[in-house]
Amino acid sequence: MDIIDRDFFKEPFTREEIKALLQEQPAHEMFSFKSPSFKALELDRAKLKDDDLINLMLREPRLIRRPVVKIGKKVYFGADSKALAEILK
Repeated sequence: MDIIDRDFFKEPFTREEIKALLQEQPAHEMFSFKSPSFKALELDRAKLKDDDLINLMLREPRLIRRPVVKIGKKVYFGADSKALAEILK
């Protein structure tokens, strides 16, 4: 299995890459609402649309749920090591 490691703080995702990773899923799947960066913004989560979330992730990569792992065509956001170990079995 080939592993590609990308530091998206140094090489941020583009809008197109975020949309491709989401694979038609809602943007909240990739968004880290628990991030201190989000809490500092004091935004009303209920009022944010997909485009708003994507724009926020483009401006502040800390708002992306980490890690982002793509295995084949499936993408996982925020999976912990135990979940990843199960996925890789």
